[in-house]
Amino acid sequence: MKKISLINKKILISGASRGIGKACALALSEEGGILYLVGRSLSSLNKVKDEIEKKGGRAVCLSADLSEADGAEKLLASFKEQSLDLDVLINNAGIALSAPIEKTSQEEWDRIMRVNARSPYFLCQGALPLMESSQLKTIINIASVVATQGYPLQSAYTASKHALIGFSKSLARELQERGYRIHVLSPGGVATDMVTGVRPDINTDELIAPEELAEWIRFLLTVKGNGMVDHISIRRESKLPW
Repeated sequence: MKKISLINKKILISGASRGIGKACALALSEEGGILYLVGRSLSSLNKVKDEIEKKGGRAVCLSADLSEADGAEKLLASFKEQSLDLDVLINNAGIALSAPIEKTSQEEWDRIMRVNARSPYFLCQGALPLMESSQLKTIINIASVVATQGYPLQSAYTASKHALIGFSKSLARELQERGYRIHVLSPGGVATDMVTGVRPDINTDELIAPEELAEWIRFLLTVKGNGMVDHISIRRESKLPW
């Protein structure tokens, strides 16, 4: 196993203003990475940027609404306008929905698929030319245990995350010979506003801290050997094994 340096590596993180995305940005900035923080609220992103810069890190804020049909395309257009290249893409932005299938509207279905499945797909597509010359070129997609287990009242969310995992499997095989590393993380309940909004009944003391997931991502990016991790499924400790 060898240690990989992230110094000056350019890392794009969607959904970086809070939760898992923010924790990842803070952790990877400690490794010397240059963070491109993506989110809808520039004011929220700037707060994360300030935290990073106070610790001597570097970050750039990019406003984008990935719930829009062309959100991913607009984001990549602004990135390319600055003639930027890229080493790592972390597709973290996501939204959830708790509703019976009878009360899930087409608009809600379309929105959750745009954010959780469509945007990662086209961010990957657009990022490939920017990453092609990198020695690190890595894509990390944040899915969910819901994608493989399925929970009541979360059929639309489950479908979107299941699509993300399926896409990631195909992408990994398609890009393997070009030296890309594709990883998927599927966490259980994480201590974020999104989780508590969907599951107000959940015991917050048992939730996974976003910082825990950030450490898994740090590991995937900074340690390399002959072994390759495709998919990490992380459950809450209180849940049944397997």
